[in-house]
Amino acid sequence: MKLDQQFVITINRELGSGGRTIGDQLAHRLGVPFYDKAVILALKEKYELTTEEIERLKGQKHNWWADLKRSFKIIPSSTAIPDFLITDDLFETEKEILKGIAADESCVIAGRSGFFVLRDHPNHLSILIQARIEERIKRLVEKRGISAKEAEKIIKEVDAARESYVNKYTGTSRYDTRNYDLVFNVEDHTEDEIVDLIMLYLKK
Repeated sequence: MKLDQQFVITINRELGSGGRTIGDQLAHRLGVPFYDKAVILALKEKYELTTEEIERLKGQKHNWWADLKRSFKIIPSSTAIPDFLITDDLFETEKEILKGIAADESCVIAGRSGFFVLRDHPNHLSILIQARIEERIKRLVEKRGISAKEAEKIIKEVDAARESYVNKYTGTSRYDTRNYDLVFNVEDHTEDEIVDLIMLYLKK
C-alpha cells in the first residue's frame, strides 16, 4: 500500500480485542478520518439513505459521497452502539456508503465487512485484530463493568452473529486469514505497540 496515494485501511476485529481503538489511533497517526459501525448507521439514519436514494445521488453527481459530506458537514464520530439484526437492503446501503467513502478520501474503516466490500480498491490494506478469549473477557469486564460470565456470554453471541453476517453477505469466514494482509494477536502487546507495528509495515 502506498501512503502517498489515496488509500483505505480496513480493520476487522474480535470484540474485546481492542481492534476499534487500534483503528482509531492508527487513523489519528495517519491524519485521516476513522469510520466504524456507529458512523455508518448514523449516516444512514440521519440522511435517510437507502439503496434507491444513493442511486439517485450517484446519478446526479459522480462523487455523491463528497457532495453529501460537504453539504451536511459530516464529522466522524466514535459513538458506540449495540449490534443488531441486519437486513439485505441495509447491507447494500452500507456497502454503497463504504464505497463512497473510499472513493472520496483516505481513511480507516473498522468492521462492516470492509475487507470484502473494498477488496478491489487499488490501494487497500486489510487487517484482522484478534486476542485470546481470556484477554477479551478481561477487557469487556473492565470496559463495561460486568461480570466475567456476562462478558463471556456477550463475546460468544457477538462472535456467532458477526460470523453469520460475514458468511451470509460475503460467502467467506471472518476468520479466514486469506482475507487479510496483516493479522495480529494482541496478546502481550499494547494497542500503541500494535499501531507501531502497522506503521512500521506501512512505511516499508
